[in-house]
Amino acid sequence: MARLDDIDRKILGALQTDAGRSLDEIAKEVGSSKTPVWNRIRKMREAGIIGNQVVQLDADKLGFEACFFVLIRTSEHDKAWQEAFLNALMKRAEVQEAHRLAGDIDYILKVRVKNARAYDTFYQALISEVKVHNVTALLSMEEIKSTIALPL
Repeated sequence: MARLDDIDRKILGALQTDAGRSLDEIAKEVGSSKTPVWNRIRKMREAGIIGNQVVQLDADKLGFEACFFVLIRTSEHDKAWQEAFLNALMKRAEVQEAHRLAGDIDYILKVRVKNARAYDTFYQALISEVKVHNVTALLSMEEIKSTIALPL
């Protein structure tokens, strides 16, 4: 775990809110000046605390109105199957998140598509590449909260 002081945490909080702001704005918010803030950001990037900076797009406004949570159970647990499965997931832009789980379900995917037909196309392509025992797709009716911000 990285050692961060209060100013580092304030900088990270400001960046999580809007990384597109100027250094001057961030420095003012955290009670510092531009050069020390830039040096702290640079050090946190070098340490891997800060990763790529990206832009959040509005999925609905771009026509990606369907969000499915896909629960996958597999009877295959060997290395070759897992590599094929991970390769299949990595090349599909529809998969926004993928997690390997403990418990009855092996994997959960967050899949964003335009509609149910687009989900079916995704599903058919996935099962044509890798064998899965059981797939359950849950359609999100409403996104209540979505954030990537950490509770610093």
